[in-house]
Amino acid sequence: MASKTRTPDITLYTTQTPNGIKISITLEELGLPYKTEKIDISKNTQKEPWFLAINPNGRIPALTDKFTDGKQINLFESGSIMQYLVEQYDSGAHKISYPAGSRETYEVNNWLFFLNAGVGPMQGQANHFNRYAPERIPYGINRYLNETRRLYKVLDTHLAGSASGYLVGDKCTIADIAHYGWISAGPFAGVELEEFPNLKKWQVQMSERDGVKKGQDVPEPNKMLELLKDPAALNEYLEKNSKWVVEGMKQDAKK
Repeated sequence: MASKTRTPDITLYTTQTPNGIKISITLEELGLPYKTEKIDISKNTQKEPWFLAINPNGRIPALTDKFTDGKQINLFESGSIMQYLVEQYDSGAHKISYPAGSRETYEVNNWLFFLNAGVGPMQGQANHFNRYAPERIPYGINRYLNETRRLYKVLDTHLAGSASGYLVGDKCTIADIAHYGWISAGPFAGVELEEFPNLKKWQVQMSERDGVKKGQDVPEPNKMLELLKDPAALNEYLEKNSKWVVEGMKQDAKK
């Protein structure tokens, strides 16, 4: 358990992605002070030696903090970072968590891992095949879009029985926060929320939270919904980003 007098010394290394905003929203919901360093993934900043010293996998988000021993601790993988933040800084107030060992805490972990092992990877592949791949491969597109829809249906069915409208218990937790960026970006992958009324209601409820409003615009404003309404701007965005996505894959294959 973290000391009540402990002062955070947090730096968040991130960019504007569904995974990146998980952490900034968590920090805003907890009311923690933090510094932000924008990582330009289009220039492979996340592959530079200084960043690999923080996250050997070369991915965002990553976070550093002064640990209880006074030394820097390096955190990577969004689920790990979120669990660290609530264990270290939410063990008393439980703003977005539940007491350790409680039924609700284990249920939060269920949905956190569901996102990290299911929704995120499947929707990420749907994004790639539907938006960035240099050639249209119907099998890949259909495979990942259908799996993303299946996972959305699991969430929609679960939320139908939630009195609070949140995934676990009577409040927003890191399980909800982890899903928010991905579900909000569903239309970009090709999944419309109108197919899932309970999930859409949840997304609206989440979007109205102050911490979400602030955190989703870190390190820069989230413009995904605006892009989806402007075909010309979207095409320009895709053309620009698909080039470095494909080039990044080639560079990784050489290592």
